[in-house]
Amino acid sequence: MATTTTQRESTAALTLGALGVVYGDIGTSPLYTMKEVFNPAIGIPLDATHLMGAVSVIFWGLMLVVTLKYVLLILRADNRGEGGIMALTALAANAGQHSPRRKLVLLLVGVFGAALFYGDSVITPAISVLSAVEGLEVATPAFKPYILPICAAVLVGLFAVQRFGTGVVGKLFGPVIVLWFGVLACTGLVEIARTPAILAALNPLHALAFLHDRGWHLFIAMGAIVLAFTGAEALYADMGHFGKRPIQFAWMGLVLPALALHYMGQGALLMRDPTALENPFYRMFPSAWLIPAVVLATVATVIASQAVISGAYSMTKQAVQLGLLPRMQVLYTSAKEAGQIYIPEVNWLLLGAVLLAVFGFGSSSALASAYGIAVTVTMLITTVLTFFVVRHVWNYPLPVALGATGAFLALDALLVASCAVKFLQGGWFPLVMGVGIFAVMSTWCRGRELLIESIRHDDPALLPFINALTLDRIHRVPRTAVYPVANPDTVPQALMHNLKHNQVLHERNVILTVVFHEVPWIAFDERVELQTLAPGFWRVQVNYGFKNTPDIPKALELCKAKGLPINLFETSYFLSRETIVPTRGAGMVRWREQLFALMQRNAGSVAGFFRLPNNCVIELGTRVQI
Repeated sequence: MATTTTQRESTAALTLGALGVVYGDIGTSPLYTMKEVFNPAIGIPLDATHLMGAVSVIFWGLMLVVTLKYVLLILRADNRGEGGIMALTALAANAGQHSPRRKLVLLLVGVFGAALFYGDSVITPAISVLSAVEGLEVATPAFKPYILPICAAVLVGLFAVQRFGTGVVGKLFGPVIVLWFGVLACTGLVEIARTPAILAALNPLHALAFLHDRGWHLFIAMGAIVLAFTGAEALYADMGHFGKRPIQFAWMGLVLPALALHYMGQGALLMRDPTALENPFYRMFPSAWLIPAVVLATVATVIASQAVISGAYSMTKQAVQLGLLPRMQVLYTSAKEAGQIYIPEVNWLLLGAVLLAVFGFGSSSALASAYGIAVTVTMLITTVLTFFVVRHVWNYPLPVALGATGAFLALDALLVASCAVKFLQGGWFPLVMGVGIFAVMSTWCRGRELLIESIRHDDPALLPFINALTLDRIHRVPRTAVYPVANPDTVPQALMHNLKHNQVLHERNVILTVVFHEVPWIAFDERVELQTLAPGFWRVQVNYGFKNTPDIPKALELCKAKGLPINLFETSYFLSRETIVPTRGAGMVRWREQLFALMQRNAGSVAGFFRLPNNCVIELGTRVQI
């Protein structure tokens, strides 16, 4: 009985946490969605018939895109409990093991989806905070000149506090978002009570009639309606933090009802008072409640922004460990939660891009044109990858796999095409950003392959070299030397330099290789693999998942159970730092080689990334041509 009570309390706490982190983005969409759907530039008449049709499309879109696709289907496609585009890519790519070409294509598609996530991480804070602050203009036009400066100040403050971690603030997220959804539901109910005719929007025939009447303008209309679904990807991305059940309970129990009531409430308000289109969200509040509403909306949008900012940190860490980005400084802001991290480089680059978007577009309406395309392409990629999981991981028959994902593929394709219509009006912004990040990721990945090939070609084979050493009478010192290498089959450059310049060999020499696998976690009993090579030489492979935190000294302690006790206080780490020399010929085009060389020079410290003690690290440099 006590165990059942504890489980219920744990589920309740996780559900509250999921409300605060997962649903902030989709929960703040009512700030701008209806205003954009009936924007005069789109050309949808603001009358009762079209209002009921638009609200019906939004409601049934939430049911299909979010409830059926994400909550009921895609949340099942977990990678050892983890979700998100990177976890799904790894899962789908493993399904293509027997077809290297299919695996490569799936990896490239998934990486492009991950690159587009950064576009979402820029647009979401910009449009969310800007749309909330624009409520001040509804209170009094005198605030209009101060909208952008106030928005910029809020965003700078948000990014500035990231280094302190989200642990303390995170405890407030859930209750604030519960209050937010409560306000959405209550304001919606009030307006529905005044104009109950809007309830006809629950009939899907109104949605079908609305879409049919649009003709080819359907794409323009859906490009605005899709704003109501942005944030759906967060349900899957944050599954590892909260679990499937709490996310499902939060959606079905509070978020979906509150959003449905509020969108119908905005439709009811516009049916009664078309002039409210200026800002239908804030016009639902009495004038005395406007300032508190702006404050609550701003706090809610900050929370929504926090979710994608934290997601960008997690995505970057996973990309680094999968070999898609150079090493970066990762700071852990919580002693208890390994997922609470802060990456300074990502933080300040995001802030610069967000401020550029705010001042470049100037209003939430202008930003709405840029919003959506990155999200919908990511949603489409998620569905494609899910098909391969259903077909090749779950081993369902082809008709079942097509039936489970085919309708969603068609819907996602419609949403992508609808957002593509806005390409010249701002949709290019997140796509260009995504393409740029994809180019960086692919260049780094290919550059590392060329670097390892060059080292393998130029350096002598390891086993003959160390067997020859055992015959020489080289002076040995009573310590342990660890040589981290990318290729365990050739002699580490640092070992050759140590022999050449110091003319000594340590009693215990460990050739260390770190391998990041395409799974989220690697258990401790699978963490270390040990092989004896020759007297005084061992090869150690340390295995991590892309969610594990690398810690080489802790991993070396696990060698004791496998017959190699290592005294960490008598251990030195010899690192090879390669200087890349771009050359003409095979490999990559010149600009990609120069980009890789630049990233290699500015990559974070190996010692810091693997948590090596600074006073035990010796770095030796070498030049490598690619």
